[in-house]
Amino acid sequence: MLHHLISVRVMLIEKLANRKYYKYGAALLVGLLLSGCQSTPTQSSRYTQHKDSAPKHVAKTPETLDAVPKYEAYRMFNSRPYKVLGKHYTPMNSGKGYEEVGYASWYGQKFHGHLTSNGETYNMFAMSAAHKTLPLPSYVRVTNLENNKQAIVRVNDRGPFHDNRIIDLSYAAAVKLGYHSKGTAKVKLEVIHFDERNNVTVGNGPTVSYDEYLGIDVVPSPKVVVNTNSPETATESSSEVGNGIYIQVAALSNAEKAKSISNVLSALYQIPAHLPVADNIYKLQLGPIHDEAVVAEVLQQLKQNGYPNAYAITQML
Repeated sequence: MLHHLISVRVMLIEKLANRKYYKYGAALLVGLLLSGCQSTPTQSSRYTQHKDSAPKHVAKTPETLDAVPKYEAYRMFNSRPYKVLGKHYTPMNSGKGYEEVGYASWYGQKFHGHLTSNGETYNMFAMSAAHKTLPLPSYVRVTNLENNKQAIVRVNDRGPFHDNRIIDLSYAAAVKLGYHSKGTAKVKLEVIHFDERNNVTVGNGPTVSYDEYLGIDVVPSPKVVVNTNSPETATESSSEVGNGIYIQVAALSNAEKAKSISNVLSALYQIPAHLPVADNIYKLQLGPIHDEAVVAEVLQQLKQNGYPNAYAITQML
């Protein structure tokens, strides 16, 4: 488990290695990595625990909402070849089309609060992971082949540096996959790759649009509709929502997909989601929203991120 130590040293060299001194900075990087990876005193002083462990105190089961995949530019300072424990690693230029089967481990209390290779703070309760060569950051769907449970994680770290392990998951991800009480589990990895136009490729499957990825059948709608529902025309979920402005994102015929997508969007925008149904069509709505500026901002983001037919609707119940 050396990826956290490496990250700090890479960031240090990044500051030193400008055009004039790149050659010397790169040489210094190799020296620092080798000395850091082989230095037990350095690791001992960096971490308060000698061995990793689960959280010491967990008041309740950690939140295990999947990471929400989206387009993120790769961070180039993590694309350089590196060496750990005498072995060379060359990060991939792209994770598109990547699939792998092997054993996953997990890491927890010892590394909680320390920097990852991506320069972020490791949170063992977040849905994240470490991989030796995937571009950072990457989104990966992980399937536990022993129980078929799945989790979507954001890869923002390097590791694990063991020949028989292909990914190191956070404690929360291990909980969701059902193997936190033991060390490893056999898993399948599938990168969820987004390009700049929001086209999506899952593993080595075909590239599809964002709507196709989510399983949305979009029903064309006018841009703005003012709806003063009477008791006779109210939807089945009218009693569950309040007055205000709602954003209708899409209409779907599949209830399971509608629920899954509503959970993702609600978590992403931090707005309640509702699924009124009529004629077996589920209308995915976000709201109520009482600030018109927020409505405009969320609408703009939705239209830019694969929901061009999203529109506002005023509900007076």
